Amino acid sequence: MGTQVTEHGTSNLRVVMFPWLAYGHISPFLYVAKKLADRGFLIYLCSTPINLKSTIKKIPEKYADSIHLIELHLPELPELPPHYHTTNGLPPHLNHTLQKALKMSRPNLSKILKNLKPDLMIYDVLQQWAERVANEQSIPAVRLLTFGAAVFSYFCNLVKNLGVEFPFPGIYLRKIEQVKLGEMLEKSAKDQDPDDEERLVDEYEQIALICTSRTIEAKYIDFLLELSNLKVVPVGPPVQDLITNDADDMELIDWLGSKDENSTVFVSFGSEYFLSKEDMEEVALGLELSNVNFVWVARFPKGEEQNLEDALPKGFLERIGERGRVLDKFAPQLRILNHTSTGRFISHCGWNSVMESIHFGVPIVAMPMHLDQPMNARLIVELGVAVEIVRDDDGKIHREEIAKTLKDVITERIGENLRAKMREISKNLNSTSGEEMDAAAHELIQFCKISTN
Repeated sequence: MGTQVTEHGTSNLRVVMFPWLAYGHISPFLYVAKKLADRGFLIYLCSTPINLKSTIKKIPEKYADSIHLIELHLPELPELPPHYHTTNGLPPHLNHTLQKALKMSRPNLSKILKNLKPDLMIYDVLQQWAERVANEQSIPAVRLLTFGAAVFSYFCNLVKNLGVEFPFPGIYLRKIEQVKLGEMLEKSAKDQDPDDEERLVDEYEQIALICTSRTIEAKYIDFLLELSNLKVVPVGPPVQDLITNDADDMELIDWLGSKDENSTVFVSFGSEYFLSKEDMEEVALGLELSNVNFVWVARFPKGEEQNLEDALPKGFLERIGERGRVLDKFAPQLRILNHTSTGRFISHCGWNSVMESIHFGVPIVAMPMHLDQPMNARLIVELGVAVEIVRDDDGKIHREEIAKTLKDVITERIGENLRAKMREISKNLNSTSGEEMDAAAHELIQFCKISTN
């Protein structure tokens, strides 16, 4: 076993990585897999065949010998055929069924571990039961948190310090968000098995890798250390490799190239969140009123696809003409964010999107929807790299608010300030991510040594 971590790595640790079955979780796991492979680790990324089919396209040839994809087969359930063994396109009412099926695959995961005999398992914090599967075979296990430290510390404080206010006033939930969170936690508690419980009160110190950096979340990482016995180890922002040779994207990239520097707004709400008809109308009319250039990814749930002209306000596409592009399919998010014409990003503030925007230095116009997104939005506003489109007391967004915010951040002084701050943070973040991953790799090596002694 290697004991030293250098730029090229000397470790030969064999690691099984086991993410939750969502793209937003697989993507950061793959980022960590590549960075560990760069440091000499041998990686086995374990997921369902349907997820691995799309993952394989994101692994460059140079990792052919160091990152191996391992199929995990879920039990066959009548309501959950193999193409539903992923959250991508999964009808929402089957979410709990998918979680149940994954847990039922425990014997298959156990067999995989028996065959591979890894030195370590890195599992998703949503799959607490996986740690026990590893421990049954005396395999050390650490969790990977695919969200930020501000959010995780907020929830830890909620659970561990009942009634005690979160000590950082910049991170908060509005009333309607508190109601939604309460409903979600209540439903989650009903569905929870004893195996799912987050062991924040462990008798011994455990490592938790987290997809963030001290550059942006130092005080929240430190607060997490106070709250629990977890040794929280940042691995840097989970940004995938930029692929620039996809011919399918050329028409869009050429269109972006015809626009002035920083003049275009990228609008996307993630791969698994879909706007209501009402929200879609307000976003469309807000973009129209703002008079800014834009690329908008307007997706629909699988099985509910619509013609864009029918889904958008009547005559919208004709009126915006060459000022905008509306896509109802996958868009090359990293290429768009990396383009000199892209000046702002209207985002739902999923953690991966936030990290990608910071990485490429694009200020954010935050339009959070649910889960961790509102708190991610407050964090980046606190950092000075975002403004938020504020919803009304009923949780609705309004076209006038969207248009005004966009005009402010594209043409007014506030936009210049955001861009300057984002450039500074982006530079700091990108210069420290290699060091943080070196430190994380070293921690994993030491953890395995201690665990096997």
